[in-house]
Amino acid sequence: MTNPTTFEKATFGGGCFWGVEEVFRTMKGVEATTVGYIGGKTQAPTYEEVCTATTGHAEVVEVVFDANVISYHALLDIFFSHHNPTELNRQGPDVGSQYRSAVFVHNETQQNEVQTYIQTLIDTARFKRPIVTTVETATSFWPAEDYHQQYLAKRGLSSCHI
Repeated sequence: MTNPTTFEKATFGGGCFWGVEEVFRTMKGVEATTVGYIGGKTQAPTYEEVCTATTGHAEVVEVVFDANVISYHALLDIFFSHHNPTELNRQGPDVGSQYRSAVFVHNETQQNEVQTYIQTLIDTARFKRPIVTTVETATSFWPAEDYHQQYLAKRGLSSCHI
């Protein structure tokens, strides 16, 4: 591993966390991925609780990355290329606020970068419909149950329905 002082966290919600994790997990410069829950009011929520869409949490992947190898901007490129940021509280057949398109920022630099990135997407009309991705402050992250971690890789799959 490289110098740990260059490690940063990024947290993305783009529908079912299995597919989002798989996109980031194999990227050069990504040191670790963990699927879990963030942005809600329930302490230590379970998958079953989050699926009720009453906890306020989103299904997310927390990405630990080496900023000397891959930039936050590059992670945003990956995120916005692998989900539909114009679908409100859903991705494909998955419906509910837990599947919202969201970037959870860990500092002011990330906040500014993602807001600029989204504005560029709007200005260039990359998407025909309005972008509904929320930018939220990262709060307590709750790792999902073990069976959700690297779910697709454990099954020999590279993607889910999205």
